[in-house]
Amino acid sequence: MGSADTEDVPVRNAALSLRRGLRILDVVADRTRNGETSVRLTTLSAELGTSKSTVLRLTAPMLENDLLRRTADAGFTLGLGALLLGQSYLEGIDLRTAAGPFLRRTAEQTGLTCHLVVPDGTDIVYVDKVETRGTVRMASRIGNRLPMRNTASGKAMVAFGAPDLLDRVVGCPVTATTEHTIVDDDRWRQEVGRTRDRGYGIDDRENEPDIRCVAAPVLGHANQVVGAMSISGLAVRFPASAVRELGGRVVRTALEISVALGSSSAQLALARGAR
Repeated sequence: MGSADTEDVPVRNAALSLRRGLRILDVVADRTRNGETSVRLTTLSAELGTSKSTVLRLTAPMLENDLLRRTADAGFTLGLGALLLGQSYLEGIDLRTAAGPFLRRTAEQTGLTCHLVVPDGTDIVYVDKVETRGTVRMASRIGNRLPMRNTASGKAMVAFGAPDLLDRVVGCPVTATTEHTIVDDDRWRQEVGRTRDRGYGIDDRENEPDIRCVAAPVLGHANQVVGAMSISGLAVRFPASAVRELGGRVVRTALEISVALGSSSAQLALARGAR
């Protein structure tokens, strides 16, 4: 064996140890996520196909850095260090970056315009817009601000957002921008209730003449509403008869974006829908 081969041995050993260590974290995370309070040493040994002493050697630095901790029954569970790493990752996910591929896919598949918005008080703010070739150009622009009251995205965020948001939105003056704008407070509250029941909001030419839109809420890693995604188009290309089908598609896409942001409730909803 040459000197270069000899020098490679510690590197290969270190890489193997790292892979095994990551596997331990993966096993502990998976089993505790599925209801186990801790993972026993014998379980980890069997999962890795290695001895208990090797597992103890691999877990020692993870215990020192609080990625793992020992439990009263001599098992292992994730430590605070793992939680902090996860939080740092989730907080570093940019909503626009995470949603981009889903918006582009949906725009291509439907031929309609996709929007991504975030809440700001009782308004929505457009942070992304995807149009495809042949899509009718819409007046919306990134950075534009609109009242939640007049939009499908606003209804979706109110329906699934903080409990006090509905009263705050209803308490704002409403301006009818089309003949279809809902100016009656009781009727608008009822529409928010229907939005909650079906999972998506509808703007039936309420904000722009002849423009129909459906939207669903996007959740962050703490399972709170952080925005909404929508599809919009001319009413002649997006007829009322297509709202139910496209509304379901928007709900699923919003859930997929939410999962990419770390939402556990969105992940459960998608899993239930797949059964």
